[in-house]
Amino acid sequence: MEVIDAINEARISRFHSKAILISGMGFFTDAYDLFIIGVASTLIAKQWHLSATQTGLINSMTLLGAFLGACVLGRLADLIGRKRIALFDASMMLVFALASAVAPSFIFLVGFRFLLGLGVGGDYPVSAVLMSEYANRKDRGRLVGLVFAMQALGTVSGYIAGLVLLSVGVDHGLVWRILLGLGAVPSALVLYARLRMPESPRYLAWVKGDGNGAAQSLQSFSRGEVVATGQARAAERMSLSRFLSNRRLLLTLLGTAGAWFVFDYAYYGNAVSAPKIVLQVLGAGATLQQSLLFNLIVFSVAAVPGYILACLFMDRIGHRRLQLIGFPAMGAMFLLIAVIPGVTAATVPFLLLFGASYFFAEFGPNTTTFVLAAECYPTSIRTTGHGLSAGIAKLGAFMGVYLFPQISSAFGLTGALEFAAGMALAGTLLTLLLPETSRRSLEDISEEDEHVPAGLERLVPVGVQAEAV
Repeated sequence: MEVIDAINEARISRFHSKAILISGMGFFTDAYDLFIIGVASTLIAKQWHLSATQTGLINSMTLLGAFLGACVLGRLADLIGRKRIALFDASMMLVFALASAVAPSFIFLVGFRFLLGLGVGGDYPVSAVLMSEYANRKDRGRLVGLVFAMQALGTVSGYIAGLVLLSVGVDHGLVWRILLGLGAVPSALVLYARLRMPESPRYLAWVKGDGNGAAQSLQSFSRGEVVATGQARAAERMSLSRFLSNRRLLLTLLGTAGAWFVFDYAYYGNAVSAPKIVLQVLGAGATLQQSLLFNLIVFSVAAVPGYILACLFMDRIGHRRLQLIGFPAMGAMFLLIAVIPGVTAATVPFLLLFGASYFFAEFGPNTTTFVLAAECYPTSIRTTGHGLSAGIAKLGAFMGVYLFPQISSAFGLTGALEFAAGMALAGTLLTLLLPETSRRSLEDISEEDEHVPAGLERLVPVGVQAEAV
């Protein structure tokens, strides 16, 4: 079997779990850094007496950095390798999480959060693509979905950290600094793990034409579970200009980036503003601790099961089909909150609908947009395609986080949610541009299997002599 065929047909093994952990811990950090700012900015605004516009900039600046980081670093990961960019973005997240924690003023904090966002954005295509390139054909949705599901753990960890610090009476001026600085801890662990991780064997085989390197990479990462020898010739590399002039790939990019953009507008606008939304529903006497507790309960009860079920059933249902289920259902929840009279003043009905929107976000487009963008592009532009999709999505998230409070002020919470429902409808239509990718090899989806590089090595079990193809 060739190296790539062996990866496609491999049974779930220990090296898959290791890839999930290394890629997933990066995404855990991304989620923590992105969502903890909603809690921290509430405290920062009071301490520094910030306006709504200034608070919105703090909340959204990391997302603006992520837009640039995903686009630029995603492209570089195709040009110079997945591992190098994985190390760079983990270093960025480590350094600027610490810098944000000690920021002396509003301007410094905005700058540090932007630079942190560069690392966060770069980690999106690297985390997704590394896992997709190690995943087998049958279980790829579940494996890449498990990486994305680490977002749930990162978000929950942020809520718990905020609750603990506020409940034990730590000074609020110190709480937000601790919360922002804690993002450096998982970043340090990710950096250490990635230093020991080899380059993607698919990247080495398809892009570099290094069959021996691909075999050694896989053997090293699997700790000798498989052994391979042989040669390979260089494969054709797709240029950025050729990518952007290819009609099929442009339609694919419109589908992956467009659907992700409208989803992130709706999702991040709600998620980052969630503490304020819940405070508004609970009433003027509610505390930030109560808001955090309610958000933690809603997220744990509604969103976490959505992540789990998406990972369990995505490959059976279909990746595209699950996105077509989740978008309309999420939009319907937003619309019901907006149009049912008095629902925002009734705590239990509101939380049920708000929780249902979280469930269908996770059991749908929040997971599938991440997965689909890692599957639909050829190897030589895979992180480019995912990076552009994630970057454009984070531009949507930036707009959602920044505009959601403005729209809420102008048209009320119901007006903001009606607009979010319209975005969900747009996401449903854009999804129709994408192919169904479930249980198909990456090479089949991207049509690379028609141009297989000659000379890829044979992969055999440990102890069996390998023969060059």
